[in-house]
Amino acid sequence: MVGAVLMVQGTASSAGKSLMVAGLCRLFADEGYRVAPFKSQNMSNNAAVTDEGHEIGRAQAMQAFAARQTPHVDMNPILLKPEADHRSQVVVMGRPLDTVPAAAYQSMKDVLWGEVTAALGRLRAANDLVIIEGAGSPAEINLKARDIANMRVALHANAPVLLVGDIDRGGVFAHLHGTCALLDPPEKALVKGLVINKLRGDPALLEPGLTMIEELTGVPVAGVVPWVRGLNLPEEDSVALDRRSDERGPSPGLVVAVVRLPRIANFDDFDPLEAEDDVRVRYIDSASGVEHADLVILPGTKATIADLAWLRERGLAEGITRAAAAGVPVLGICGGFQVLGGAIRDPLGVESDAAEATGLALIDAGTVFHRDKHTTQTAGRVTGNAGLLAGMGGMAVRGYEIHAGVSHAAGVAFEGEDGRVLGAANANGMVVGCYLHGLFANQAFRQAFLANLAGLRGKRYAPSARLDHEASLDRLADVLRSSLDLPLIRGLIEGQR
Repeated sequence: MVGAVLMVQGTASSAGKSLMVAGLCRLFADEGYRVAPFKSQNMSNNAAVTDEGHEIGRAQAMQAFAARQTPHVDMNPILLKPEADHRSQVVVMGRPLDTVPAAAYQSMKDVLWGEVTAALGRLRAANDLVIIEGAGSPAEINLKARDIANMRVALHANAPVLLVGDIDRGGVFAHLHGTCALLDPPEKALVKGLVINKLRGDPALLEPGLTMIEELTGVPVAGVVPWVRGLNLPEEDSVALDRRSDERGPSPGLVVAVVRLPRIANFDDFDPLEAEDDVRVRYIDSASGVEHADLVILPGTKATIADLAWLRERGLAEGITRAAAAGVPVLGICGGFQVLGGAIRDPLGVESDAAEATGLALIDAGTVFHRDKHTTQTAGRVTGNAGLLAGMGGMAVRGYEIHAGVSHAAGVAFEGEDGRVLGAANANGMVVGCYLHGLFANQAFRQAFLANLAGLRGKRYAPSARLDHEASLDRLADVLRSSLDLPLIRGLIEGQR
């Protein structure tokens, strides 16, 4: 029997669709359903790597864990990774297909639609329930003709839709009413419930609005979900960084300054640092942000050469180099590792129109881009044993790699089980680069690294963070269980079986 479907769409981006799907996946998994998430098209540089080496959106990987399943490429058949304004790499079924301008991508959608429907069909055949996430808003009337992520998916699957509005932004009733009003009649008929999300206050204060919105749209309110704090779950895209700390000034604990690159990728690498009581993570975009930093991090990027040019334009390249000369430790992850080295060559134009650039030259390393992208789960070990890595030689680490560049380096600081270079450091170990995303999720590594950093900087650090995504997902499911109209939602699901 083909599995049932339920779709979560939003009145806008960041309405809370991803977390809603994750919570529903955990909730129905707890009720005995074999449930899987699905998002036909995701635009994000926060990617995950499946066991088979396929790239999918980080949010879909998190939703798979919520459903107690192993992430699979069918859960996100199309991933768009922005490289520059109006241009993205198109990843289809986990593999890069092409890098195209936005207008050219629109013309590809008719072909890609077949990949979407095939992936959804396989998931439905293997599961009792597939919970589908939309993208942005279904009421973008300028884009509806080429839609492959919202109502076209709902119509194809005859999926009942929960429409989610974000009350924290204000205007939630107008957003819900306006979205419904802009849908075509067959689309509107699939909207079976309205959800008001991120309420900070008493739900009783929403009356008579709840009654009126039901009368105006003809759709019942399926729940009012409160704002949920402290979940520590990966965010889907860099819009979330607008809510992150950018405070200035000294701190008795460790201050970590993460450079907010224009094409920042996989910034959830630093969630484990944010969970430490004695660590303050600040996202910076100017040279002044380096002041008071105990560690400067260059994160991953989808466009290494372009973001290197941005660093120089903003004065950050000079600021980081000056800080390193003054003894401030610097860490680069993936693209950030490439930037810390010397020559960066892209002769085939894989990521940039520029064939070559010179990095910050803080470590003795160079990078050449190749067409084939390295996407894999990786186990390795620390081989450096000085500075930030003092006493850590031989320590096992795990993570995942997503990069087209191949680096050669002196002063190798991380090595894969297969002997590949995973990272390098300068002579005193105060500047370190590594290709492993998820490095700080290794608890032993994180705590030893931060203890070394604290000793070098004369700051306090006592290990405190124990990231528990399972507990966060359970709590999210409990919130939805108590705030959604589950009889209504179960009826929508069981009516298909």
